[in-house]
Amino acid sequence: MGTKNFVILHSNDMHGDFLAEMQGAEGKLIGGLALLSGYVSKVRQEEENVLYLIAGDMLQGSLIDAEFRGVSTIEIMNCLAPDVVTLGNHELDYGLSHLLFLEKMANFPIVNANLYIKKYHKRLMRPCLTLNVDGFSFLFIGIITEDTLDTLKSDEIGTFVDVEDAVPAVGRMCNAYRHQDIDLTILLTHIGFEQDRKLAAMLDPEWGVDIIIGGHSHTILEQPAEVNGILIAQAGVGTDQIGRFDITVDGGANQIRKWRWQLIPVDEDLAEPDQDLQDFIDSFQQAVDLKYNQIICRLEEKLTH
Repeated sequence: MGTKNFVILHSNDMHGDFLAEMQGAEGKLIGGLALLSGYVSKVRQEEENVLYLIAGDMLQGSLIDAEFRGVSTIEIMNCLAPDVVTLGNHELDYGLSHLLFLEKMANFPIVNANLYIKKYHKRLMRPCLTLNVDGFSFLFIGIITEDTLDTLKSDEIGTFVDVEDAVPAVGRMCNAYRHQDIDLTILLTHIGFEQDRKLAAMLDPEWGVDIIIGGHSHTILEQPAEVNGILIAQAGVGTDQIGRFDITVDGGANQIRKWRWQLIPVDEDLAEPDQDLQDFIDSFQQAVDLKYNQIICRLEEKLTH
C-alpha cells in the first residue's frame, strides 16, 4: 500500500471564543473563529489529505453561547465543518437532553465511547468513527472525563448515566475493528494531559493506538509527549492557537513513519479571515448586544481587560 502524507489540525476547549481580539501596541488581531477558519480552509486547499479535529468543550465561556444555550455554537461549528469532534464536560452544561438536541443539530460526527445509560449499558453517542482518507482507514474513538458526572448531578436524568473507565472502553472499540485494516487509530479525549499520559501507559500496544489528541487541562505544549509509543498532543485553550500534525503513514505496517507537530499562533498574518463566518458570528453578537449592551454604572477609574 505504500506511504501517504496527512495533515491533522486540532483544537480543544474553544469555549465560545468566537471573536478576534486586538493585542500589542500595533493592534494585531489574534484568535477568533474567522481567522481560524481561514487557516483551516487554506490548509485544506494547499494539502491533499487534511483532517480537522476538536477534542471537546466547544460550549460555554461566552455570552453568545450562553444566550442561545449552545445552539449558536453548533451552528457556527457547522460552518467550520470539523471532520470529527468528541464531547467535553461543558457540552453537558445545559443538560443531557439538551445535549442530545444539539447533537442532532450538528452536521459533523460527535464520538464518545464511555458515557452510557447505567441500566442498559447503552452508549449515549456514537462511540467511534472510521473515515477513509485517500484509501487509508482512520479510526477515531472519543473519551470524556469523569468530571462530567459532577455536571450531571443537577440534571433530572443525570442519575441514570455513568462514565466508564477509559481503558476498557478503548480496548473494546479497538478489538471490534481488529479484523479490519485500520491504518491509524486516534483517541479524541477530554480528560486532561496528565490523565492522557496515564491512559497511554495502560493501553495494550496490540490495540494499535497511534495518537491521543486531548483537552480539558488547557495545556500548552512545546512538543507532544510520547508514552508507550503513542503521541499525545493538546492545543491550549480558546482559538488563539491551533495544533498541526504533519504525518507520513505506512499503510503496509499501519504505522506512523514520520511526524512533525506545531502549535501555530492564530493571527492576521496566518490567513485571510473567513468573512462569511465572521458575518454569521456578528449576527449572533448583534442579538446579544441588543439585549445586554447597556450602561448600568460608571467607574471613577478606567479598568482594562
